[in-house]
Amino acid sequence: MRQTSFIDGLAVASFMVLTLVFFSADFAYAKPAQISGEVVFKVTVDASSDSDNVRLWIPYPISGDYQDIEDVKIDGNFDHQSILAEGKTGNLALYVEWDKPLNEQRYITFSFKASSFERKNGTYSATEALIPEYIKPFLEETKFIPTGGEVRKIALEATKGKTSIAEKHKAIYDWVVENTKRDPSVKGCGTGIVEKVLTKRSGKCTDLSSVYVALARAAGVPAREVFGLRLGKKMGESDLTGGHHCWAEYYQPGYGWIETDPADVLKFIYVNKIDLKQADDVRNYYLNSVDSNRIVLGRGGRALHLNPPQNDGPLNYFMYPYAEVNGKSLEWLAAQKKLKYKVTFKRN
Repeated sequence: MRQTSFIDGLAVASFMVLTLVFFSADFAYAKPAQISGEVVFKVTVDASSDSDNVRLWIPYPISGDYQDIEDVKIDGNFDHQSILAEGKTGNLALYVEWDKPLNEQRYITFSFKASSFERKNGTYSATEALIPEYIKPFLEETKFIPTGGEVRKIALEATKGKTSIAEKHKAIYDWVVENTKRDPSVKGCGTGIVEKVLTKRSGKCTDLSSVYVALARAAGVPAREVFGLRLGKKMGESDLTGGHHCWAEYYQPGYGWIETDPADVLKFIYVNKIDLKQADDVRNYYLNSVDSNRIVLGRGGRALHLNPPQNDGPLNYFMYPYAEVNGKSLEWLAAQKKLKYKVTFKRN
């Protein structure tokens, strides 16, 4: 396991970039072992010049076992800024506020250098340790993660005869991959309303990952969402404005949190216009692994109260920038109306 600093670590030593290629039918899917470059968020908030209570929260990524974040820079015409942790999840946010009238557009530029590494894991034994007490909250039902009713019925049917966490996880993962599909018409990454997604059997990444988490918990597998941002695959500068992505993690006793991404299997099938059988290699890969083409912005947490608390009610999830003007939230699900942002990535 790699050791990294909390926010700004030492520069990562350069090493050979390996490439793993999956072949399925007439296409290939290449995954470099590492992607590095600079991410830049440029955010503007449209508010009347006499507004004296304009607040903005932006997810703030940190270094961890599979990513390094360093050389953070923050610029703008705001009055105050802080980096604060949300109490329920511990996820960080860059918080800025404009607390007096301003006769120009309110803006902030937030940039950092990021290195992301492939998270590749294998299979796990059916003989497992007990789930630690501090992990058990990730088995609980919440407002956005139901575990009863139809969810429990599907989970128990999917995992019938399975006894270990590893077996149950695979059964739930297989159920999502085999019984749902990607819906390109969904706005942004979706709202993650599990009951609605199960009715339609389709959605985007937050929708499909939330279904996985709900079914996993109902089957006794600790699980949570991971909210992040895809990085550009090509060298040079890429536009990542539409690159937010949600996947999932489950807790494997004796090993820790393991990332999984059934939503990316379904996206791969949709983009390449293939059937599930043709995607076997990709399906097997995302069972217990994810590629390097992403950074984590935050983990878990729905119906959130940010820090400092927002005024306009709990936030469904925190992956996009979120803003309030005079106590009222601006539409945040990739609307680009009064809350506007552009995200770019310059790959090394």
